[in-house]
Amino acid sequence: MILKIVKYPEPVLEQPGEPVTEFNGELRKFVADMFETMYASQGIGLAAQQVGVAKRVTVIDLSLGKDPAEKLVLINPEIILSEGRQYEEEGCLSFPEIREKVVRAAKVRVRAQDENGKWFEMDGEELLARAFQHEIDHLDGVLFIFRMSALKRSLNLRKIRKMQSEGIW
Repeated sequence: MILKIVKYPEPVLEQPGEPVTEFNGELRKFVADMFETMYASQGIGLAAQQVGVAKRVTVIDLSLGKDPAEKLVLINPEIILSEGRQYEEEGCLSFPEIREKVVRAAKVRVRAQDENGKWFEMDGEELLARAFQHEIDHLDGVLFIFRMSALKRSLNLRKIRKMQSEGIW
């Protein structure tokens, strides 16, 4: 089932997610719905807050659904190691029409649980590192617009207000 993606300034987007404690069929259905929603929107990552649920659940697939082996489910994730620096353009499904460069670590290691509750660690570099950081930020209630320079943030917030007043946001 395709879920509704909420847009900024929906309050749930800035709400830290509650840890997941029950790993059951309901959670697996939610994860499947998140993948379906992400693919329908042509995204590479989606956090639970973006579909109105303040839980520590995110899905990532850099292949856009083309390679099942690329599907990642991170539940209760945390970044345990980061190194380097990259400055690349990012977008966000909760900020349609907005793309800006932000600084992220070039390489990260995450520790998370899968949909069955099993803990694992995984390294990511470049785009995957950026996706891990972007999605875990969502789970912490931090939005990529707040990772932009003050000038870019101001210009983009003005753009959002204009689109809201025109009824297209």
